[in-house]
Amino acid sequence: MKEVILTIFDCINFGLVAFLWGLTIKNYKTLPQRIPVHFDLDGKADNFGNKAFIFLMPVMGVLLYLIFMYITRYPESSNFPVEITESNKENQFLIMTIFLRWILMLVLFIFLNSQDLMIRYAFDENAKPKASVATMLFSVLGSVIVVVIIAAQFK
Repeated sequence: MKEVILTIFDCINFGLVAFLWGLTIKNYKTLPQRIPVHFDLDGKADNFGNKAFIFLMPVMGVLLYLIFMYITRYPESSNFPVEITESNKENQFLIMTIFLRWILMLVLFIFLNSQDLMIRYAFDENAKPKASVATMLFSVLGSVIVVVIIAAQFK
């Protein structure tokens, strides 16, 4: 069952990276030369750059995907909120590998939300993000809190 869950997360995360690249490539030619590259907390663009910046999120997505996959393949090199012993090692490694895949998925959704906003805002200054910054931050912070609690239960 463990391998099935991890494989599902891996497929979803790979799919999100591929979708991020597809969205970017599909829209690149139609973008104006100057696109928004940074937004304030209200979703208004506060910095603009060349349209080549549209590839920043997909490249960062691939790098994060590779880093997270490396870390999950070698969990003993990671930092844990509890001491790792022979009796809790398997549970802690499983919690960590599932959590990292979950966080990667959330981060890739944040990247997709940002990329989508960059593309839509390039054509319409009234475009709003599909998910708010607060929602994105609380989802990541809430996940960290939950995993620390779960890890503490399996000391």
